[in-house]
Amino acid sequence: MSFPEVLLWQQLRKEPGGYRFRRQNPQLGYRLDFACLETRLAIEVDGEFHGRGDRPERDATRDARLAEIGFATLRIPAADILKDMDSVVTGIVVACRERGPLHRPSDGPPPRSGEEF
Repeated sequence: MSFPEVLLWQQLRKEPGGYRFRRQNPQLGYRLDFACLETRLAIEVDGEFHGRGDRPERDATRDARLAEIGFATLRIPAADILKDMDSVVTGIVVACRERGPLHRPSDGPPPRSGEEF
């Protein structure tokens, strides 16, 4: 892991906003820097090389493939982590909240046809 990834992991392992994160999570043959499986959010820390050569196209292809299985990708520049960690973590929690849990909590059977939740 790069230095910005280590710093971010130190914050994400504290479960900000009540969300659990995994690091180096495998999906479709890729290794996600971090992932919140509850909301299917992939978090990628982009260093300087992500803007060079064919890397932007490769990242776009990867993001599209992950989207096919329900993952949204949040790309965070490494410089932002070094500059303002609090804002980065707040942005991640907001992104998780916007995606919400992917399933209804198991507080009983689902409603019958025509009934409301």
